[in-house]
Amino acid sequence: MEGKPCYHCGEESIMDIVVFDDKIFCCHGCKTVYEIFKDNDLTAYYDFEKNPGITPNDIKGKYAFLNNDAVVSKLLDFQEDGIEVVTLYIPKIHCSSCVWVLEHLQKLNDGVIKSRVHFSKKNVQITYNHKISLQQLVELLAMIGYDPYISLEDGEKKKKHSKANTYKLAIAGFAFGNSMFLSFPDYFGKPDVWLTQYQPLFVLLMFLFSLPVVFYAANDYFISAYKGLRKRILNIDVPISIGVVVLFLRSSYEFFTGTGQGYFDSLTGLIFFLLLGKLFQQKTYDFLSFERDFKSYFPIAVSTIVHKKEVVIPVNEVKIDDVLIIRNEEVVPTDGVIIEGAPMLDYSFVTGEANLIKKGLGDKVFAGGKQQGKSIQIKVTKTVDQSYLTKLWSENTYEKPSKLTSLTDAISQYFTWGLLLITLLSAIYWFAVDKSQIINVVTSILIVACPCALALSAPFAMGNVLRILGKQGFYLKDSSVIEKIAHVQTIFFDKTGTLTTRNKQEFSYEGDELLDSELSMIKSLVKNSNHPLSRTLFKKIQGDLIDVTEFSEIEGQGIQGVFNHKTVKVGSANFVNSFKNDVETESRVYISIDGVLKGYFKFGNQYREGIFKTLMRLNQKHQINILSGDNDASLTFLQEKLSLKTKYYFHQSPQDKLNHIKASQQENKTVMMVGDGLNDAGALLQSDIGIAVAEDVNVFSPASDAIIDANKINQIPQFFKLCSASLGVVKISFLLSILYNVVGLYFAISGLLTPLIAAILMPLSSITIVVFVTVATNVLAKFNRV
Repeated sequence: MEGKPCYHCGEESIMDIVVFDDKIFCCHGCKTVYEIFKDNDLTAYYDFEKNPGITPNDIKGKYAFLNNDAVVSKLLDFQEDGIEVVTLYIPKIHCSSCVWVLEHLQKLNDGVIKSRVHFSKKNVQITYNHKISLQQLVELLAMIGYDPYISLEDGEKKKKHSKANTYKLAIAGFAFGNSMFLSFPDYFGKPDVWLTQYQPLFVLLMFLFSLPVVFYAANDYFISAYKGLRKRILNIDVPISIGVVVLFLRSSYEFFTGTGQGYFDSLTGLIFFLLLGKLFQQKTYDFLSFERDFKSYFPIAVSTIVHKKEVVIPVNEVKIDDVLIIRNEEVVPTDGVIIEGAPMLDYSFVTGEANLIKKGLGDKVFAGGKQQGKSIQIKVTKTVDQSYLTKLWSENTYEKPSKLTSLTDAISQYFTWGLLLITLLSAIYWFAVDKSQIINVVTSILIVACPCALALSAPFAMGNVLRILGKQGFYLKDSSVIEKIAHVQTIFFDKTGTLTTRNKQEFSYEGDELLDSELSMIKSLVKNSNHPLSRTLFKKIQGDLIDVTEFSEIEGQGIQGVFNHKTVKVGSANFVNSFKNDVETESRVYISIDGVLKGYFKFGNQYREGIFKTLMRLNQKHQINILSGDNDASLTFLQEKLSLKTKYYFHQSPQDKLNHIKASQQENKTVMMVGDGLNDAGALLQSDIGIAVAEDVNVFSPASDAIIDANKINQIPQFFKLCSASLGVVKISFLLSILYNVVGLYFAISGLLTPLIAAILMPLSSITIVVFVTVATNVLAKFNRV
């Protein structure tokens, strides 16, 4: 008895046939996958390729190596508390349907928590739990036709570089060259008798040369157009495909009827130059592309132990076997092993799950966990992967599309419809005027017009600005932040740690004399906090470090811990229950031991050099507000230094700061918050643009939209100007793109443009625009002294 092929995977089945929706499946698994696609209107998945799923027999045993724990640990990005995260390279990702299917894997298996696709890199990051193993996950992907490419070389996932495009270009070039050679006699007038005798052979050869060019070299255009039409989308490959088909059918008609030799030379030349332009485009993009992970850096510092002393270094200089100190509320920047402390890690940044995970000595920790509690030390086992940190940061962004993106999408959406209408009207006109021109005119119009230059303007301009700012210590989450910065109206600055610097801060103590043992307790307690004043105390106080228990930090108030049954509190007057009524003329940190007030450390406000000039410059176009959790001792000084329009708010709790942001937003203002990312994380998150200032501190947080090196804070006005000017560059490039299409269409409609020249101009327009926006933004950066 003959078996029947499964509609999903193609596997023939005789005994266990499952029939559903008049289709035959080899098992209930294949039927379930089909049902999910059908329920979500994605059955076009089966139109792209017959039996796209892989048969169970084909994948059986193929991924058995994923049973090896050592292999799995090399491939995983994260593995903790029954939750694992892996990033897989999937070469078959090619359209929006692929993205949808891969981002809804949880519907195929409830062990999958979430999945995110990076379309251009053709990879998917999947978070899953103990209900499914990595091997089962990979086999699931293979079953639905998305088998990942996994390389175990150095434990890295590497891409297979396809040479198909090179082969296609070579075939098109060979056919074009020979077709041109065979057409030479016609280019020089009437051929002689000998050539006339062999002309049918020449035309036959040109026809044969055109077949692999049309059906192989140009197949990507047809496939893309077909997929778009199946989804009722008119992409740019539709008019190109129509142009190629029109040329081929017309030429074939002339060949078979003997009425002419057709346009086979133009046809093969057209496809050759389209492919050549495509390759040149990609090479240009690769050359101009920016990988911020390598050409710029997070302006974040981490504390390391060198020769038993604490040293602060940039995060990108961390090496394997370095010992890092991770304080309360700091994010672990890379994988490591616990060598001191008992971590309580919040991995919601990575997994979306808000559970705290307890670790012990010798346990492995992964990048992205936020420490909750007293400080810990880890030994680095993997260098810092800034691309991974960037990915974690960006995944916490769920913004509506920017105005530029919306404009580009709208124009691109109607571009092809307009182009087809112009082509139809032009064909009707030339049918009445000169029928012999129709083929050239129609093909030229379909080929020369292209929205690609328009679509590429904003990504390349904004991408280059991101790269420039990143190299200058101003690291933005994504390109949408640039557009927001250009429209900022109101700016709130936190005072402590933002306008002031702790590196040159005046410091003294008033109160009961502290014993050496008490100084040791205070130093050991503040060691665990990341607050600027705590870090200053830790540096200034002399004493031995001892173990603290029951450590806790109350945001905006202070920290406390227990040493040998003695409770030590360090923080504001209210936090330590101080009832002193004297007027505070400086920032103070109060100390109490077992409920007895011992005294306070006072800090003179050392403002950053040039900060007042910076605020005055910003005040010319923006409303400036100063927020502070401190007392108003510095109010008179600030009023003398800053504009009369500046507003001041003191004694502000973290919630008060957040409320000020909300109130300003309710007045329809675009609001920016600049703070140290510690006591103002809520305000940073609420604001339209939150900028965290990093000064020898690990402030990496999903709450901020940007991180700025404290030494670069005086360059904020220049950074703002560059962001505003870059929008102007994008608008100019939009106009240039439109102008190119108008001029190109004019010559094509007039019959003055051949399809061959059109094929050369189309990719050249995109390359020109990309080079223009890249050079223009570089020039603007130099002009604005960035």
